[in-house]
Amino acid sequence: MRIGLSGGAATPDAMVDQAVRAEADGFTSLWYASAIGGDPLMAMALAGRATTSIELGTSVLQTYTSHPVLMAARAASVVAAMGRAGFTLGIGPSHRPPIEDAYGMSYAHPGRHTEEYVHVLTALLRGGPVDFDGEDFQVHTATPPGGPVFPVPVLVSALAPRLLRVAGEQADGTILWMGTAAAIETHVAPRIRVAASAAGRPEPRIVAGLPVAVHDDSDEARTAAALLFAGYGELPNYRRLLDLGRADGPGDAAVVGDEATVTSSIQGLFDAGATDVWAAIFPVGADRAASRARTRALLRDLATQA
Repeated sequence: MRIGLSGGAATPDAMVDQAVRAEADGFTSLWYASAIGGDPLMAMALAGRATTSIELGTSVLQTYTSHPVLMAARAASVVAAMGRAGFTLGIGPSHRPPIEDAYGMSYAHPGRHTEEYVHVLTALLRGGPVDFDGEDFQVHTATPPGGPVFPVPVLVSALAPRLLRVAGEQADGTILWMGTAAAIETHVAPRIRVAASAAGRPEPRIVAGLPVAVHDDSDEARTAAALLFAGYGELPNYRRLLDLGRADGPGDAAVVGDEATVTSSIQGLFDAGATDVWAAIFPVGADRAASRARTRALLRDLATQA
């Protein structure tokens, strides 16, 4: 099974150690939120130099705060510093509150913005040139500035039909957060696969990110998840995906239970169409370290199954 973990630690050195350990344990990937370390890319480059095969991906970097030409150059600098393939660029438009309230930018057309952004970004990362006049971006460059020395796959945090089409047509797939097996099977997988096939693109990746905890009392674990991840249920983009997945909130979407139950739930995500599972381990109960260790042990066993 292709199983990854959330990346991020208190210091760059700790992030490197985390990646080395995750690779040694057989995990296929680490996924870094945009706020990790202020900007995760430098620490990811260091972690990439210290490892040989583990995929390091962003989940996700905001599009509005970085022009696509700059984003392409940032991605190219990471793989150059890593000295190997294995960096995956997950991007997304974020949500109205941070973009409008915190940054003072318009969030009036996130679908249009993201579609144009992906068009420019993927062209640059594949070697360009770009000659594009859209409503949000006008980019004219014959030679990509510092193109990547290794391929950089692009995943779009596509939750609505328009961006699932864009992710299938132009990118390498989608990276989800709070997408249950039901949402993947009935909403995500059919749309993105049809779009990729129609565009002559390869089978798209579907990276399913969910909170995960191995704990004997499922009700206690769901209550803990509902508290820890409550904010995601308030954001409209995630709220729609939760509704499509028949989940009342993050607590219902979380993968919890004993070893057999969690194993079955993770298999269910793959059966629904996920190509990868990104597990955000969270603790339940008084002994937080023991809780995390139990969950990690099961995920490690699943990741290393033949």
